[in-house]
Amino acid sequence: MSIFKKRNRIIDASDAGLVMASLGGDRDAFCQIVARYQNLLCSLAYSSVGDLKHSEDIAQEAFIEAWKKLDTLNDPEKLKSWLCGILRFKASHFRRKEATQPVKGADELDELDEHASGYSQQVKVEDAAISAQEQALLWQALEKMPDTYREPLILFYREHRSVEFVASQLDLSEDTVKQRLSRGRKLLQKAMVTFVENTLAKSTQGAVFTLAVMAAINSISPPVKAAVLGAGAMKTGSLFKWASVILVLAAFSGIVSSFFGVRAGLDQSRTQRERRRVITYTALFFAITIAYVVAMFGLKHLALNDVGNTSIYATISQLVVLGLVLSHIALVIRMLRGMRKLRAEERLFNPHAFQGESDQIGAKQREYKSRFCLAGIPLLHFRFGMPEQGDKPVVGWIAGGDYAYGMLFAWGGVAIAPISVGIISVGLISVGAVGIGLFGLGTIGIGVIGFGASAIGYKAYATFSALGWNSAFSGIGFSIANEAAIAPFAFAKHINNEQAGEMVNLTIMGQSYLWILAMIAILVIVPAVWHSNKVRQRMRKK
Repeated sequence: MSIFKKRNRIIDASDAGLVMASLGGDRDAFCQIVARYQNLLCSLAYSSVGDLKHSEDIAQEAFIEAWKKLDTLNDPEKLKSWLCGILRFKASHFRRKEATQPVKGADELDELDEHASGYSQQVKVEDAAISAQEQALLWQALEKMPDTYREPLILFYREHRSVEFVASQLDLSEDTVKQRLSRGRKLLQKAMVTFVENTLAKSTQGAVFTLAVMAAINSISPPVKAAVLGAGAMKTGSLFKWASVILVLAAFSGIVSSFFGVRAGLDQSRTQRERRRVITYTALFFAITIAYVVAMFGLKHLALNDVGNTSIYATISQLVVLGLVLSHIALVIRMLRGMRKLRAEERLFNPHAFQGESDQIGAKQREYKSRFCLAGIPLLHFRFGMPEQGDKPVVGWIAGGDYAYGMLFAWGGVAIAPISVGIISVGLISVGAVGIGLFGLGTIGIGVIGFGASAIGYKAYATFSALGWNSAFSGIGFSIANEAAIAPFAFAKHINNEQAGEMVNLTIMGQSYLWILAMIAILVIVPAVWHSNKVRQRMRKK
């Protein structure tokens, strides 16, 4: 008979099978029920009463009550929910009883029999691992959390971080458990921060207070160095905020400009090969830029997780910047030369595509040159048609084209002027994918003052990486300078302090950045939109 019962227990270890065996007097089967659900009941009891010792006592009492009343369980399939119901009733009874006692925990629960109580005390003496102080701090953080979040959180960490187990025990989906764990962690962090603040206000330093602080620190992700600037450098906060704004604006301006650039290129094209080439070059520029952004974010992530080697990642970031500059220069030259060569080939092999009046070499639609000249140079000079073999650079006081040289302003693929905007721009104030000048702005800003996603200059202000001779500021990445640097990862004589803030001229930049942002938007977007519309009016194939 005992052999049969053992085989049956192995074959049918479902809740219903164990209940039926227990009703037949098989205590071993009921022990399996206890082993299966003891962690669940202890965790739920702790979640309810906030005391490890009493939670185990309550769970034991619930199992004893279940053994006594097992015959009242109408549906053995619902064993787990039935046990949880008994446990919750016992926990509620305990809380009501504790509320009427002047000293909590003075007596053992009355319903526990002597054997169970003695066994419980022996286990606690041998296995106790949490001090009274730690228990108090733990419950201080958990008690104000709703049961909906507290129960999954307790089960998760008591069961070696098994989402699947928590889901099965609480009859929830794994996605629901993950959501409740995420919310529970946030509530736990908030509770610990509040606890530490209250303790600092009300008590002097001591063992409990120190433990609370350490617990709070452990529950909060450590900030990067830039988040702990000295009080005098707190004005850098606004710059860290607008650094991200610059990145968004630069991306937005670049997308708008690229859209109108592609539209102009397609309107200038006359064959399928030309249209494909326009799209290919645009895609290459985007791919290079995306690779740069991904690389910068990747280096930042590596630096956060490998603090000892941040200098290596900072060096690599500068190599990435150099790679972006060289790739843009090479691609622009190849694009401008390649499109001229392709147009010559298409004129030779597809002459029927160039029968329109605007497609003739020398057609007035292809260029605009103002009659008014100053010092022999046209006031306005723009090219709207696709560059042809033998075309010279566009030159004017205000100029626009593939190669544009302006006495005041130039816009184009390569733009050179006091104020210049282009893929590669050179001038006193230059804006572009690579902007080189006294005041260089762009994806890569190079100048006496560099300003962009990455910047190189005497003073460099950037989102990702800044390399400055005197000072450097980076909003979310690396900054390297001789004298002063401010960034999450900064390298200089003065780093992330008040003196560094003064040398970086944060106050002046904080007052000027809105104007700088407006200038970037206007200089990048307006010429691109205007040129694209003019190309469409003059050169679009009818």
